[in-house]
Amino acid sequence: MRSLTLLLRYVFVTPFAITPFALSAESTMKAVVIHEYGGLEVLKYEDVQRPEPKEDQILVRVIAAGVNPVDGLIRSGMFAKHEKATFPMILGADIAGVVEKTGSKVTKFKAGDPVFAYASLKSGGAYAEYALTTEREAAPKPKVLTYVEAAAVPVVALTAWQALVDTAKLSARQTVLIHGGSGGVGTFAIQIAKARGARVIATASTANQDLLMQLGADVAIGYTKQKFEDVAKDVDVVLDSIGKDTLARSYGVVRKGGFIVSLVARPDRAELDKRGIRGAALSVEPNSDELAEIGKLIDEGKIKVIVSQTFPLSEAIKAQEQVATGHTRGKIVLKIADEPK
Repeated sequence: MRSLTLLLRYVFVTPFAITPFALSAESTMKAVVIHEYGGLEVLKYEDVQRPEPKEDQILVRVIAAGVNPVDGLIRSGMFAKHEKATFPMILGADIAGVVEKTGSKVTKFKAGDPVFAYASLKSGGAYAEYALTTEREAAPKPKVLTYVEAAAVPVVALTAWQALVDTAKLSARQTVLIHGGSGGVGTFAIQIAKARGARVIATASTANQDLLMQLGADVAIGYTKQKFEDVAKDVDVVLDSIGKDTLARSYGVVRKGGFIVSLVARPDRAELDKRGIRGAALSVEPNSDELAEIGKLIDEGKIKVIVSQTFPLSEAIKAQEQVATGHTRGKIVLKIADEPK
């Protein structure tokens, strides 16, 4: 997915610090933490202190956690200049689980509620048996999804929604070109665009052409065998998750007055002005109302969730290794606990 979530806003908040003192069995949980920036080897599966919710927080017993490209970028230290990092740090933003406890000011949720959330690192990460989130970040879990499937939704679905709906204002009968249609963001972007009545052109590898069509794409382009600019012409919106040459070639396929949204780079202002088009780089952020809206579309059968692989929490290294290949179909998820009956 070529660092799809490079511009995620949650990486710029202060990460959760795990207090290092003697812990009792009742107060501990398993988590994957890092004690320093580095490669995959810095991911450690350890016992850490179980968090307690503040008055505006929700403690969730995590059943599953999604794995995103940005998790590896944070681990490597790519955002170290922007972070005020305190180690040890728990990574991850996608959580699906059951509310364990709520703070005194929480009114939307109660213990026992099934939820999914895009939780910021401000209160802790998702790679753990318990995680903190807030009402601004969480929404009721879609009824038709397993917890594993629900954990694959928040970050990438909100990225697609905020790119197409909030930023580009995609509407019915418009045409959108979605680069990387088989990845985490792309699979949701295709379906959100179709739900809004748009015509969808999507690119992916030859092996994923069938998936694009299953998700509802009107035109599927195998980027290894066909140039997208030979097929996509005068489109209203481009969603770029690749950058570099792909972004540079995309300016020419947008109609005058159209829009390019990039997840990995800032569109070139000179190119935009020369062609009379608009553009923006996206910084996705938690939004419980939008997450709930996405959940409704899922329950209505308008959005399918693609999970290609699951790993136990103890194998987070393997999960991040797979995501780093940039060729994941849909999402990778850490299965942390058994699905509640």
